[in-house]
Amino acid sequence: MNPIPNRLRLKQLLIDYLVILAYLLLLLLVNLAVIYFVLNRVPEYTELQSQLIATFTSVIPIVLIFSYLDYVKHGSIGKKVVGLKLIYKRRKFRFSLLRNIIKFLPWQLGHIGVIHGMYTDFSITALVIINIGTFLGLILVVMGLFRKDKRHLGDLIAGTKVELYANETR
Repeated sequence: MNPIPNRLRLKQLLIDYLVILAYLLLLLLVNLAVIYFVLNRVPEYTELQSQLIATFTSVIPIVLIFSYLDYVKHGSIGKKVVGLKLIYKRRKFRFSLLRNIIKFLPWQLGHIGVIHGMYTDFSITALVIINIGTFLGLILVVMGLFRKDKRHLGDLIAGTKVELYANETR
């Protein structure tokens, strides 16, 4: 049994979400500066180019940042703020990376589905991909909140768990 109150997990998720939004806002500002000052126009992208841009500018950097924080700092900014830490069965960076790939997979599936939908008038394929991402995201959240040990799929596969700092009374 893991005594982490759900309010702490939700607060941690909200803080991490705000960190991701700050990164995405910075990415937007850089993109707008390049479009306005360098290109002087909004470029037209193919579906593949759009998929690659979304993957390499948003998802991969976020996965790497959160993997680094989990591995080196034992947790994301949200975890640190609310007094949580990530514990490893075997502390190796690849397990941190695996955990975060699984954790952010629903977001990537959302990108894939929405971008594909924009180019195909939201075909059934796009809708299926979006719904798979949504369903997987819900599974991860429900597992993290309602399992007795508070572990989600990424934790189970990577051999990690989130715990309160010792003697933490938040």
